[in-house]
Formats: sequence, C-alpha cells, structure tokens
Amino acid sequence: MADRIQIRHATPLLPGERSATDPSRAVTLGVMGGGQLGRMFVHAAQALGYRTAVLDPDATSPAGLVSHAHVHTAYLDADGLARLADAVDAITTEFENVPAEALRRLAERRPVAPGGDAVAVCQDRAAEKAHFTASGVPCAPYALIETEAQLAAVPDALLPGILKTARLGYDGKGQVRVADRAALAAAWAELGRVPCVLEQRLALAAEVSVIVARGADGTVVHFPPQGNLHRDGILAVTTVPAPDVSPAQAAEATACAGRIAASLGYVGVLCVEFFVLADGALVANEMAPRPHNSGHYSIDACDASQFELQVRAMAGLPLVAPRLHSPCVMLNLLGDLWFDAVGRERTPDWAGVLALPGAHLHLYGKAEARRGRKMGHLTITAASAEAARATALQAAAQLGISAF
Repeated sequence: MADRIQIRHATPLLPGERSATDPSRAVTLGVMGGGQLGRMFVHAAQALGYRTAVLDPDATSPAGLVSHAHVHTAYLDADGLARLADAVDAITTEFENVPAEALRRLAERRPVAPGGDAVAVCQDRAAEKAHFTASGVPCAPYALIETEAQLAAVPDALLPGILKTARLGYDGKGQVRVADRAALAAAWAELGRVPCVLEQRLALAAEVSVIVARGADGTVVHFPPQGNLHRDGILAVTTVPAPDVSPAQAAEATACAGRIAASLGYVGVLCVEFFVLADGALVANEMAPRPHNSGHYSIDACDASQFELQVRAMAGLPLVAPRLHSPCVMLNLLGDLWFDAVGRERTPDWAGVLALPGAHLHLYGKAEARRGRKMGHLTITAASAEAARATALQAAAQLGISAF
C-alpha cells in the first residue's frame, strides 16, 4: 500500500532560517517520543542548526532534557498535539509504537515523515508480513492467530515455531518459542489470546539489518548491511561491515529494503532486519519506521549518521549516500552492567574503556539503571575489522559483557 500522508513543503526547510508558518521563531523540527533515539535525533538536528521540540509523557525523557522545547503530554492528547504543531515546521517519530492516529492528526497541519499509514503497517506484524510479500520480499512462513479456529487450523509445517503478538512487541517482548500444538495453545493463552503471528522456526546462519533513507522525491540512500547478534531478544553486538555476508547477499538485502520503502511511499529512515538462512537465502524478519539500534555506530563510523539522514529526509534536504570510513563494532550497554555479581549497584569502568583506542561512549541520560534497559552504547572504530573486533572484545571483558 502507498502511504497517503506525504511531505508537503515544496522547498527545503533550511537550518537557521525563519519559519514560514511563524516568522517569530527559527525553523524547528519536532519528534514524537523522548527516548534515546529521540535524543540522538535532537543532537543531529541541533548540530545542523535547527531548533527542536519533543512530545513525550515522561517529564525526564532523555530527548526532552536536551531539546529546546518539551511538550509534556500523552501521545494522543489533543492539546499537546496542537502545541507541538504550533511549535514546529515538520515532525518525525522516534519509535514505532507512537499511535499512528497521532501522526495522522499532526499531518493535517504539518509535514510528517514517516506518515501515519506507513507507521501503522510497521505496528502490526501481520500487516508487515503482508507488505513484505506484496513488495516481492520473502519472509518466514507464518499464520495469523486471532481465533480458536485459526489456532486449530495452524499447519503442522509451522511447528516448531515462534509465537509473537501482532502488536507492541519489541526487544524480544511478546514472543514465545513453541515446539508443538500443546505448547502453542498454552503460549497463546499466556499472551492473553490477543492477535498473534506464528512463525516457522528457521535454521539461521546470521542476522543482518539494512538502514535506508528515502526522500519525498523518491531518492534512496543506504548504509552497508550490519551484522547483528541478539541475546535474550535484545541486540547485543553490531559489526560493520557485516561478517560472512557476501556481496551478492548485501546487494539483495539493500535492494529489498529499498523496494519495501518505495512501496510504502516512505519518507524518512527505515530499518529492515533480515535472517540469513543456512542455505544462504535471505528472509525479512521485521522493519522499524525510524533509526535503529543497529545503526547507532553510524554516528562515529560514517560521515553522515542515520540521525542526520532522518533530519535531511524530513526537512527536504539532499540525501547524500553515507560513507563508512571506519570498520567498527558496537556494543549495547544494558542496565545489567550497573550491578555486580551479587546485585550491588556500581559504576562501570568507563575510564578503562575510554583508554582503549577508537572507543566512543554514548550514555543516554536515563535516571535509573534496570536490568535489560538500554542505557547506552559503545562503538569501537579501527583501521580494520579485525582490529575493531579485538578492541571490542577487550572492552566487553572490562565491562563484564560476554564474549562474542
């Protein structure tokens, strides 16, 4: 399906110029959501010279703390949406679970990228998989389960599989591995009998992701495929260039991501995650209508980050193909690192980590460390992939992260 909501400004929103809708202020870019992705978007927008505004219900949200303005309301609050629209010239989102309806309402007054229709597809696993298929991109065999009849009709070939809630799942949440029909029925009950998708469990050789940026004029640029390692459903390590991915596989994944974005009528930054199967085939896993955890390395290892491209796409600025200037490894820093083996709070050894060559530390300004919570990331850049990996393993050992 094509997104009905498109960027409306005919000319680029240039940094530092006065707003055409409110000449009393400079051009301002808004973001729905105040987490770490919003924070890094705000940094990128401000580096280019834009004012920024964030809408988020958390008074101490990481993005709200560093933005010029923070609209502190719920995402569907009519007054809050009106205040954000009054304050900005274009709007984006920093996570996929911002209500699509909020983006549609904002689009009545301001350019929104990506639009609500595109985000709505990404919010529903069944719609997402249908879109992959319609775009000519293979995905894992699956079945939709919304009723007892659909549960009973699940083909035997889909077991063993992974049962996933159709909505609101991320970082491994809302997912249960099931070996047989009895386990499937129990898992669906455990998940509250909400609409789910059962995916066949496939033999995987690797996991990769591709980040593309698409402009309103149809221009598409991309980052190189990223090799990803997940632990407990949460991204742990990203390596770029992706190891053990052939040039042909990289080209195919990039082309597939571009087709998916084009068929959505997408404007903005889109990440598509792929499984590389044991036989070398690629299947799409899921997509995110925003910058992605696996692309955080681009801040330090590329000449334009995924967040700068997010700014450029929403503002109508030229999209220039980003260049990877340094091989790198990125480590996710979860709240577990703030606790020792017996559960006492501690401060990780930042001094030791920052003594390593090519170490770039990013902490997200979150007030409280919790196990499994993303608190920051560490990117190691080097002259070669081998050197980046070796230093990243040193950093992991110093921080208490398992080797990879």
